[in-house]
Amino acid sequence: MRKLFTVAAAAAAFVAAPAFAQDMSTTTQDTTTTSEPAPAVTAPDGTSGIGFEPYIAVMGGWEQFDSEATKAGIPQVARNDKLNGALVEGIVGFNVPLGPVFVGAEGSVSKGVSGDIDWDYGAAGRFGFRAGDSGLIYGKVGYRWVNFDRFGTASRDYHEMTYGAGFEVGPKDIGLGGITGNSGVRLRGEVSTFGSAHSFRPMLGLTTHF
Repeated sequence: MRKLFTVAAAAAAFVAAPAFAQDMSTTTQDTTTTSEPAPAVTAPDGTSGIGFEPYIAVMGGWEQFDSEATKAGIPQVARNDKLNGALVEGIVGFNVPLGPVFVGAEGSVSKGVSGDIDWDYGAAGRFGFRAGDSGLIYGKVGYRWVNFDRFGTASRDYHEMTYGAGFEVGPKDIGLGGITGNSGVRLRGEVSTFGSAHSFRPMLGLTTHF
């Protein structure tokens, strides 16, 4: 009789083992399939929060140098006849979006269309926040070279650090949704300076992101 019970118990264990293993497998599978993926990083406009965004821009504006510009090596001029002029500027650059913020770099070339400035050119890094549908609020730091018509054709280039701040605003941000997508034409405004605030340079124009 004892041998019979032993055989029966062994048989029951043999039958129950696969069922127990199947239950464990189901439990493990359920736990695996119900886990949720980590949320993706996105920008305020709902697009991918991390990427690469090249752009070009055309801007126009004005620059006036103060009487302290001599500290940057620029020859002294009369206080009532400060160096100044209207400019047209072309810019090529890129942004690297990082969620709600971004970093980037750009190069620029400007041509004086009236006044004392002949050419200027430079490069700068940008950093700031992404706002609204496609807007940007940023600061920039770089280096710039400027050449003046005032000092003749043999005038050398004068160079200094440059600092600035600005904004970009897309169509949807100003009530013109549907004209372009998230990447497209934006209005750009900026104020910058040459050296330790030796000039005042407001600029306004259009930038196209790809």
